[in-house]
Amino acid sequence: MTLRVLCLDIEGGFGGSSRSLYESIRHLDRDRVSPEVWCGREGPIQARYAALGVACRTVSWPRYSALPRFSRNLLALGRAELELIRSGALLADLAATVEQRFDVVHLNHESLFLVAAWLRRRTKKALVSHLRTLVVPSSFARWQARTIGRASNRAVFITENEQDFWTARGLDHCPTDIVYNIVEAPRDDIGPHPSIPVDSRFKVACVSNYAWLRGVDRLVDIATALRDRGRSDILFVVAGDMRLKGSLSGALGRIAARGGSLADYAEARGVRAMFVFPGHVGDPERVLVAGHMVARPSRNNDPWGRETLEALAAGKPVISTGTYDRFVEDGVTGRLFAEYETAAFASAIERFADDRALCARLGAAGRRRVETLCNGPARTEDLLGVWTMAKAIRSD
Repeated sequence: MTLRVLCLDIEGGFGGSSRSLYESIRHLDRDRVSPEVWCGREGPIQARYAALGVACRTVSWPRYSALPRFSRNLLALGRAELELIRSGALLADLAATVEQRFDVVHLNHESLFLVAAWLRRRTKKALVSHLRTLVVPSSFARWQARTIGRASNRAVFITENEQDFWTARGLDHCPTDIVYNIVEAPRDDIGPHPSIPVDSRFKVACVSNYAWLRGVDRLVDIATALRDRGRSDILFVVAGDMRLKGSLSGALGRIAARGGSLADYAEARGVRAMFVFPGHVGDPERVLVAGHMVARPSRNNDPWGRETLEALAAGKPVISTGTYDRFVEDGVTGRLFAEYETAAFASAIERFADDRALCARLGAAGRRRVETLCNGPARTEDLLGVWTMAKAIRSD
């Protein structure tokens, strides 16, 4: 009997969670699974689902996830609760549709946990929550974890790190599974993004919307260090929305206050000529294929995000921060530093720039690693197993 699965996505293809869901659905055996997707915003992913023949609807989901500051949590949670009230008709339609047409609802991000809790009270169908990020530990995070555990019949995590974090916060009311994100090497016919100059400079890529925790602004510090060493042969290609957002201090905060971007920060530091900012790129692989390596100087201990996996799949070594080396392994698939230091990142980039054969060898090793760990058919089969077990649990 065909398993009918409704997938709820928080957005429309602009972020890693949306692209990861698409890759899973793309590899499904449609004789065994009938999927449908409801996206939280209009974006490039809808056309891709149409090409697959997968029904895709755009809605606006109430969402919330624990934030660093108490005051910001109260504000964000208040907004989400108000959105829940305003979305009454949408949610009623969702519950009725689930009862009539689906066996399993897959909530593709932990920020949809309020929707999961709402559904749990109104449907007997199986709910699966996909947890993809680490939040700041707090009472809000513990409440979020407990709510997800009680609402879900099964929870799935993208690595062991998310599983450890959320279960430690109290997500212990449902079985859990780990399914690594699916990534594939760019097609042979994918060319570089037109904004990236074709020249001999060593190109350091980064594909990530600006967020302070992602450490994208550190690339400007690294570029400044390289400039001071006399390196004019290195170009940083930073794709994504680079508007400075959030509570930032110092020069970043002053630029953010007047609506500036990371390009303005690079200009203020005197290194704007060392950067290209393509903006949002619907096909991030076009940035990756143009680069020689990828830098991810995150302020979190998280060297396993989708942008990291996509870089490795493209055959590019990654320099990152953290201690988890399943994907970025120091000296094997890139460079991994337990703590961020500007000088260390700059030196690592110099080493790759001066030894491009080494850069290529580590990139090839990274590609082989994700070909095994992030294999599309294998990981999709894992996810199908999660859905099937969730339905069985609910049926019992």
